[in-house]
Amino acid sequence: MPHSFKITSAKGGQFAAKFVYNSEIMLWSENYTSKASAQNCIDSLKKNAPGASTVDMTKGETGKGYRFELVASKDGQTFVRFIAANNEPMVRSETYKSKSSAMNCIESLKKRAAAAPVVDEA
Repeated sequence: MPHSFKITSAKGGQFAAKFVYNSEIMLWSENYTSKASAQNCIDSLKKNAPGASTVDMTKGETGKGYRFELVASKDGQTFVRFIAANNEPMVRSETYKSKSSAMNCIESLKKRAAAAPVVDEA
């Protein structure tokens, strides 16, 4: 099971949604107060990520609706955010030294989200 979503326990009895490749966490959500909210995040990613556009914030691009954003970190690296239609961030990635690695993260979620199994580890 190389790519999967995981629901994990978080601080304070909360839950998080993660997109994982083998044991590497590629994208993770904020903490949710209920497991159902973490599952809703995953369901939305499965439905909306495959067709979402990519906006390069490092070039001043803007977007609307469900979208991936390439964002510059304070140290000059790049990370990925997936933004919901209400403009709230749903998940984010680690920082990458190269923008192409960040793009690979986006492509991985786009191509594999719909079929990725969900593992409940909470």
